[in-house]
Amino acid sequence: MEEQDLKHQLFAALAVACAAVSTPMAASAEYPERDIRVVVPWGAGGGTDAIVRKLTLLAEKEIGGTMYVENIDGGISATGVSQVMRARPDGYTIAALTYDSIITIPWQEMLPSYKLDNLKLIARVTSEPDALVIDSSSDYKTLDALLAAAKASPETVRIAVQNIGGRVHLAALQLEQLSGAKFKIVSYPGGAGPQKEAILSKEAAGAVTSLGDFASLLDDKTVIGLTEFSSSPNPTYGDVPMAKDLGVDLEIGSFIVIAAPAETPDDVVAKIEAAYKTAYDSEEFQKWVTNVGVTPSWLGTAEVTSWSNETQKTLFSQMDALVEKGILSK
Repeated sequence: MEEQDLKHQLFAALAVACAAVSTPMAASAEYPERDIRVVVPWGAGGGTDAIVRKLTLLAEKEIGGTMYVENIDGGISATGVSQVMRARPDGYTIAALTYDSIITIPWQEMLPSYKLDNLKLIARVTSEPDALVIDSSSDYKTLDALLAAAKASPETVRIAVQNIGGRVHLAALQLEQLSGAKFKIVSYPGGAGPQKEAILSKEAAGAVTSLGDFASLLDDKTVIGLTEFSSSPNPTYGDVPMAKDLGVDLEIGSFIVIAAPAETPDDVVAKIEAAYKTAYDSEEFQKWVTNVGVTPSWLGTAEVTSWSNETQKTLFSQMDALVEKGILSK
């Protein structure tokens, strides 16, 4: 009888052990079981917001659950991204990172707790050169005309950027350095939306941002593109001249990277990556993206972290050089 009881106890213990081992696998296999929150760390209405919403809507059809986008503006994207860094690493909170999330905030060391090691990068989905756009009713129809005016009357031509010290501010400073022009650079935090309002209200003559951010105003001829800081033509706005063809050796731009908290399980990350890759490859997205002036550019989980590290190294070096020359402050 004792031997039979011992066998029952051993079988019971084995069953408990098996259940403990199999439970995480089963829970992971059932992902997602509830809504997935996708944080866009910028205000609604900008290019990043539109792209992430479109891709997420398509990814939702693939992942087998509900996904919703939430805009959390502030801190040059740090507010929203920091929330994701602190979120439970279960795949139910992910973020859309941009240039400032990966470059500006770490370089400026704005927050001691803000470390990219707190995130697991899943995929890069776009690579967007910045551009200089101008109010079509202004007197400046070419880059040469604008630069000549900014040289003749320094700090009178108002150019809208987003955040002081951010990517488009850096682009404007580099353009000044390379051309000898001097703009009146005005900050409009919160993404491309406030920049658009500044031009529409005649507060600013132009803006530095991506052409995709200003697609609607380019399409209705409210603004014109003077140049794009790229070495290859824009697939949508091929009539906008590249800076290198105008004698300005400047290439700079943004990107969108999908990320999750660092300890998110690899199989969950793989499901998220697969859903976004299917969305990215879809005819609907590829057709849509070519109509908004954005360049789709995919890097998967296996490549995106090394690309991010190399991009940081290159841009940190460029910005440190500008600090040494007194052009940029840190």
